[in-house]
Amino acid sequence: MKTELLVALAWGVGILLVSLAAAFLRQQGYIDHDTTLRVVAMNGLMIAYYGNLAPKGVAPSAYARQLARFSGWALVLSGLVYAGFWAFAPIPLAMTVGTGAVAVGIIATMGYCLWLWNQARGSAS
Repeated sequence: MKTELLVALAWGVGILLVSLAAAFLRQQGYIDHDTTLRVVAMNGLMIAYYGNLAPKGVAPSAYARQLARFSGWALVLSGLVYAGFWAFAPIPLAMTVGTGAVAVGIIATMGYCLWLWNQARGSAS
């Protein structure tokens, strides 16, 4: 548990440091406004990282393991799409498609969760 917390804190500190560095470099005139905004791509990498961790946790049942695997894939793929669009696409497109990809990953996970819940409820009766 300690290492998980330390990794999460390291991600948070890393994002803050890179954001502060980008803001400083923009003030000094080394990078422009669009480049500063592209620091947001790090959030997509964080989503992908935690999506990769999801299936590796201990799950109490087969349904929980299925959900962990599905949510892991959904978060990894949506996080990579988010990071890719924020890194390389025009800013308005990155905002729309990147945020949409994360929303689709979350909605798909919630839908799969409800589907598994109905499956479990149906097999219990």
